[in-house]
Amino acid sequence: MLRFALVFLATVGALFAAELTPPVQHAVVAPWTASLAALCAHLVTLFDGHAIAYGNVLRSTTNGFGISIEAGCNGVEAALILIAAMLAFRAPWKAKLAGIVVGLLAVQALNVVRVVSLFYIGQWSPRAFEWAHLYLWQALIMLDVLIVWLLWLRWVAADGKRSVVPA
Repeated sequence: MLRFALVFLATVGALFAAELTPPVQHAVVAPWTASLAALCAHLVTLFDGHAIAYGNVLRSTTNGFGISIEAGCNGVEAALILIAAMLAFRAPWKAKLAGIVVGLLAVQALNVVRVVSLFYIGQWSPRAFEWAHLYLWQALIMLDVLIVWLLWLRWVAADGKRSVVPA
């Protein structure tokens, strides 16, 4: 258990430090965030056709309301925590890779739901937007990470050849 905690903390620290470097911000985080905004705008236009994305901003073309997808809101940090937890756990690399791929898809899918819902909530009520953004969705994204990790642990444990105790 101590090994897991130490490896997790070291890995999450290294991943967060790497994410904050200008090269990673420029080559990975900024394009990812712009792609997230574009995807969300595309999904919104399927229903009402009144959204555009430019850079990290998702904006309504009817009322001008927009949201800027910033660090902490793009799903990157949640994904890094999930990756660190899976890398720290003693399991075969194939299982880690499968868990990371499926886990990232799950976290990012929920983050798309988060961004689109906040886009609509913000147009309805600024007060509700603040509450949903700062409290509800922060907790739900981290809960998603925990649930994905726990499901992955269960999957790893289902194969008798894999260790189920973090060491």
